[in-house]
Amino acid sequence: MKQFITSREAILLAALVALILLVETRFSGFAAPGNLASVFNDTSILIMLALGQTLVILTRCIDLSQASNLALTGMVTAMINAAMPGVPVVALISIAVALGLLMGAFNGLLVWKLDIPPIVVTLGTLTIYRGIIFVVSGGAWVNSHEMSAAYKAFPRAEFLALPVLSWIALAVIAGFAILVNRTALGRAFFAVGGNPSAAVYTGIDVGRTRFMAFVIAGGLAGLCGYLWVSRYAVAYTDVASGFELDIVAACVIGGISIAGGLGSVTGAVLGALFLGTIKNALPVAGISPFWQMAISGAAIIVAVAFNRRKDPGRVILKEPAQ
Repeated sequence: MKQFITSREAILLAALVALILLVETRFSGFAAPGNLASVFNDTSILIMLALGQTLVILTRCIDLSQASNLALTGMVTAMINAAMPGVPVVALISIAVALGLLMGAFNGLLVWKLDIPPIVVTLGTLTIYRGIIFVVSGGAWVNSHEMSAAYKAFPRAEFLALPVLSWIALAVIAGFAILVNRTALGRAFFAVGGNPSAAVYTGIDVGRTRFMAFVIAGGLAGLCGYLWVSRYAVAYTDVASGFELDIVAACVIGGISIAGGLGSVTGAVLGALFLGTIKNALPVAGISPFWQMAISGAAIIVAVAFNRRKDPGRVILKEPAQ
């Protein structure tokens, strides 16, 4: 218990609660259970993308193409639905996930086999995927009236008083908790990020592990592509443009070390919720969206500075003593 109280997650949870209570003093009802459930639902896509990014960052890499992956998969599913409204939603979701996995695998192969720095690879594919959106759509939008009712209804449908979108996010969180904490692959992510050289000597394939991180992150981005477009009922070239900053900010705020090998599922979720709460509170306070971007950037800097002063956290393979 004492260890949890002094952990990054406990500090971030306390900061999140304090933020909610502070907003509640200015805007009554913000802390009501129904509104907090709405905040969670609004933040669900960010949570899932942050979890995917967490795996990539744990291996000392970064994926800046997630939002472009999301936009492309969302556009493809919307165009298929507009052309063939009878295609089942489950099939469209499967197409979105498969396409996302393919784009994630492309990133991972370039990093693994060609040894190109991840930031260079994903900056390139970020542009490539955006360009493909324009090519396949011809720059046209897919609007709400062109989408079937079933396509738009799925993430909004309610089960036990929560939208399906929230349930999907909860399922992803549970799945990642098991993956990261209870599987050999989860331990490999930490080992590769903590000490790649030592990981090789323990039999871990560093390139393959990083490849798997990119694939999982890509698949989640594909899923979120369908969920984003169906929820907001519009698809266009610049969907989620700049959302990369929010994803990385959520991870860093949650204590995921950019240096790799350090982080947790709980931290990533809390980081996304903290950022999501800010983004829900600022419009209510009448603060400009441009200030919201500045706050996101400042949060990254503050979180990185704070994390560098904290204890090393979970270490799978230690650096040898000098």
